[in-house]
Amino acid sequence: MELRHLRGFIAVAEELHFARAAQRLHIEQSPLSRTIKELESDIGAQLFDRTSRGTRLTWPGEVFAEAVHRIFQAVEQARCNVRAAAAGYRGFLRVALSDGVLPQRLSAILAQCREEEPEVEIRLFEVSLSQQLRGLREDQFDVGFARSKDVGDGLNAQPVWQTPLTVVVPARHPLLALKHIPLDQVLNYPLVLFDPQTHTGLHQQIDTLLRQIPSPAKVAEQVSSQEVMLSLVAAGYGIGLTCEAHMALCQSAEIVTRPLAGDPAVLTSYLLRSSNDPSEQLKRFITRVTNMDSVV
Repeated sequence: MELRHLRGFIAVAEELHFARAAQRLHIEQSPLSRTIKELESDIGAQLFDRTSRGTRLTWPGEVFAEAVHRIFQAVEQARCNVRAAAAGYRGFLRVALSDGVLPQRLSAILAQCREEEPEVEIRLFEVSLSQQLRGLREDQFDVGFARSKDVGDGLNAQPVWQTPLTVVVPARHPLLALKHIPLDQVLNYPLVLFDPQTHTGLHQQIDTLLRQIPSPAKVAEQVSSQEVMLSLVAAGYGIGLTCEAHMALCQSAEIVTRPLAGDPAVLTSYLLRSSNDPSEQLKRFITRVTNMDSVV
């Protein structure tokens, strides 16, 4: 089995069409078909079903596809490690970011790492929460930051930072008559909230807060980025709820922020990692994170 066999397999598995896969690989279809037959012969299992209705992975093919993706991730990791070594680095940390990590904290951590351990390369990966959890379990990442503590077996979620939740309203909105806005009055208007697929933990924390009010929330839109949320709020689609730390970096005359009335509502960020004993390098990173002020 050679890498060319695996590249051919992945191309067909993703395209589910031999002609398109061959075009993607810049080869003719017949040598690609021979490559797949050689691979199936070597493995001893049929990887694809080809019928008049199209091509699909068999169950052994699906299992093999997951394994091959991990092989290519390992190959890419090896390539990155060699490049880092050639550039003078003596180690690396792979840090996954989900749910919009606080920019003030991220920049402070990166600056401290560069100052104290300049020989250690920090690699950042912006991924969904599900990708982060899978990557931490499969040793694709060393540590991560997210807004969810629901990580399952084999992982630890340690609360590290908190930031107040703030209300984002259009300029010249009736709620601006209030210096602190009660949550039940927020729910009198349509909301622009974060999508649960792209901002899982952030959505969970805000949803938990909204469920404390008997009145159901009217959701105008669910968005995948802070920028789109602010644009929709400025355009009058609804009211936004987000973290105060992110809004501190935003300057716009079209939107205004107000704190919630009553007990301060806060959003929590978590440091995620494997339950296994961390390396000395990772221990130092965790210490830097936990020694920072927990409130942003």
